Amino acid sequence: MTRVRSISILSLALAAPLAAQRSADTAATRDTVYLTPIAVTATRSPQDVFLTPVPVNVLDRADLRGRAPNGVADLFRGQVGLDVSGVGFNQIRPVIRGQRGQRILVLADGQRLNNSRRQQDFGEIPSLVDVATVERVEVVRGPASVLYGSDAIGGVVNIITRAPQVAGLHGNFGGGYSAADQQTRLSGALAGRYGAWSMQVEGAVRSANGYDAPAGSFGNITLNERTRVADTGGDAWSLGAYLGYEFANGHDAYVRYERYDADTTGFGYVDPAAYAPGTPLIRITYPFQTFDKLSAGYRARGLHTAIADQVEVVGYAQGNDRGLDLDIAIPTGPGSQIDIAQRNQTDLSTLGLRAEAKKRIGAAARLTYGIDVVRDRSRNRDSSTTTFVNMGPIPPSVNTTPLVPFATYRSVGGFAQGDVAVAERLALILGARYQNVRAATESTPGMTGPGLVSTDAALVGAASAVYRVAPAVSLVATVGRAFRSPNLVERFFDGPTPEGAGFQVSNPALRPETSLNVDLGVRLRTERVYAEGFVFQNDIRDGIRIAATGDSVSGIPEYRNVNVDRLRFRGVELSGHLRGLAGFSLAASFTHLDSENVLDPSNPVGESFSTSYRAALRWDDPRDRVFAEYELRGNGDRKDVLPGTNPVGATLPAFTVHNVRAGVTLFRRGLHTQRIGVAVLNLTDVLYAEFTNVSFFRPEARRSVAVTYDVTF
Repeated sequence: MTRVRSISILSLALAAPLAAQRSADTAATRDTVYLTPIAVTATRSPQDVFLTPVPVNVLDRADLRGRAPNGVADLFRGQVGLDVSGVGFNQIRPVIRGQRGQRILVLADGQRLNNSRRQQDFGEIPSLVDVATVERVEVVRGPASVLYGSDAIGGVVNIITRAPQVAGLHGNFGGGYSAADQQTRLSGALAGRYGAWSMQVEGAVRSANGYDAPAGSFGNITLNERTRVADTGGDAWSLGAYLGYEFANGHDAYVRYERYDADTTGFGYVDPAAYAPGTPLIRITYPFQTFDKLSAGYRARGLHTAIADQVEVVGYAQGNDRGLDLDIAIPTGPGSQIDIAQRNQTDLSTLGLRAEAKKRIGAAARLTYGIDVVRDRSRNRDSSTTTFVNMGPIPPSVNTTPLVPFATYRSVGGFAQGDVAVAERLALILGARYQNVRAATESTPGMTGPGLVSTDAALVGAASAVYRVAPAVSLVATVGRAFRSPNLVERFFDGPTPEGAGFQVSNPALRPETSLNVDLGVRLRTERVYAEGFVFQNDIRDGIRIAATGDSVSGIPEYRNVNVDRLRFRGVELSGHLRGLAGFSLAASFTHLDSENVLDPSNPVGESFSTSYRAALRWDDPRDRVFAEYELRGNGDRKDVLPGTNPVGATLPAFTVHNVRAGVTLFRRGLHTQRIGVAVLNLTDVLYAEFTNVSFFRPEARRSVAVTYDVTF
C-alpha cells in the first residue's frame, strides 16, 4: 500500500496546475490516481482516506520499518496536526491538535487502552502495545465520541496489530541498536493458517540506558557539555498469542492474550544543577508496570437479516499493575534541604464489552449501531515521607493514607451512525451516542468517612459530508460534539499535591468536559500528487483544571479540580505528497495551532507548538530494494506561554532537526525478505526539547546512529 505523506504550502501550489492539467482527462484520472490507504477507525468500515469524512493520518508497516520508532507515538513527530509528549524509550505519549492525556483516546484493535486511574495530563502509554506487533496506526484528528465514547474529545489513536493472513507457516524476526541510549531490541513472530484454524505467537525484548543531551543553548538554558537526561532508559518485554477458528463461511471467532512488562523506566529529567543551581530537583520514576489482556471476539458477515448484515462482539479483561515513585529535593540553605518521597502502587482491573452491527438499507444507506460497556476497579497504596536534612532535630513526617480511595468506574453507552449517499457525488454521515457514567468510592484501608458517588450522562452527535467536486477533488465538512467524563483522580484525589506546595481536595460534583468541533477541508488526488488542507475550531466547555479555593489545610493552600468555561483551539493543517521522476518524491506538512481561554485570555492554555513543519526528500530505486531519505522538521517560536511556568523563558525558541535514513533489501524471494536500515538522528547535534517537555525540562537526545535488521518468511 502506497503511503500518504505530507506536502508543504509550496508543494500545494505546485500541485494546482498539475490538477488542472489532468482534470480534462477524467477517465485517465480514475485509472491512474495516487493510491491512498484504507482506514477503518473514522467510520468503523473500510474507507478510502480520500473519501473519509474526517481528517485522518495512516501510518503503515513501511513507516514502521523506515523510521524504527521506540513506540507508535514516535511516528507522530512532524506529522500534520500531531505532536508528542514525554521522553525515553517507552514513555512517549500522543498529542493531537494540542490535546493530550485523557483528552486522547488510545485504542488497540478498536478496544480501549485508556483507564480512569491515569492523571489527566498523562493519559495511557501506547507502548503497552509493542511496536513490533503493529500492522498500522490510524489517527482521527478531532473528536470521535459518537463511535468511541468518553476521552475521544481531542482525537483517537487506533493501534492495529498483525493477525495471520497467509496459509502455511510464516513469520518475522528483527533486531536493532541505537547509540544514543545504547538500546538493544529483539522481536519475533510466527503465524500460520491451516484450514479453518489460524494462530500466531510473538514476543519482543528491549533494554536501554539513559541518553545524553548535547551541549548548547535553548532559550534561557545553557548546557556547557553533554548532559545526561536521567531515567530515560529501562527494560521491557512483551509476548502475545492468538488463536482463531472459522467455523462456517463468514463466521469466525478468536481469542488473544497479550502481556507487557517494563521495569525501572522514568519521566526523565536533567539535574537542575546543570542549568539552574538552587532549584528543586524533581524525579518521577516507574519501578514496574505490568499489563495483561485477554480478549475474545466473534464476527459474522453476510447475514442479511432484518436487523443486521454483519455483527461483531468483542469482550476483554485487562489488568494494569504499576508503581510510581516521586522524589523531590528542595534546597533550604547551605547544606540543608527538604526531601519528599512519595510512593504509589495502583492495581487496576478492567472489563470491557463492545457489540456492533452493520445493516445496509437499500443501495444508498448503511447503518452502524451498537453498545459498549467498560468497568474499571482501582486499588492503590500510597505513602509519603518528608525528611528534613541538616535542619535540626525535626523527625521525619510519614503519611500512609491513600490519596485516591478504592473506587469503581462504570461506563455504558449506545450509539448509531448512518452513512447515506444523497447523490452520486454527495455522502452524508450522521451519528449520535448516549453515555452514562457512574464512579463510586469503596471501603479503603486507612480511610474513614462516607462513600462518594458521582454520576454523569452525555448525549452527543456529529454530522459530516463528503462532496466529490471532481474525480480528483473532494470537499469535507464535519461538525460534532464530544465529551470526556472526569476520571477517578480528578473526582476523588484528596491529599498533598505531588510537589508538596498545595493540598488538593476531592470534587465529586465535576461535570464532563464537552466540545463542539468544526472541520472544513479539501483533498486533491492525481496521478502524482496527494494533498489536503483542513481548518478547524474546537471549543471545549467545562474544561477541567485545578484551581485554588482560597482556603488552606494545615497552612498549605487548598486546591480542587473545577470546570472552567471555555477553551478554544483553532488550527490550519496542510499536508500531502508529490511523487516525482526517477524514484524521487517530496513529502511535507505544515500545522498552525492557536489556543486560548476565552474567559481569561491572559491565561494561556497552549501546551504544544504554535507552528510545526516537516519536509522529506526521498529516493526509492525502481526495484524497491533501496531507499534514502533526508528529513527536516521543526517548530516555530511560541510566545503565548504562561510566565514563570518553565525554565526556558517567556518564549519557547524555534528549532530545526535534521535526520537521514536509508534502507536496503538484501534478499527477496517470495515471502522471504531480509532488510537492513540505518538512520542518523539529530544530524547537527542541536539542543532542543519538544514544547510539551519544556516546563519540566527534558531535552531530546544528541546525535545518534540507529541500525535495524529484519527478516520475514
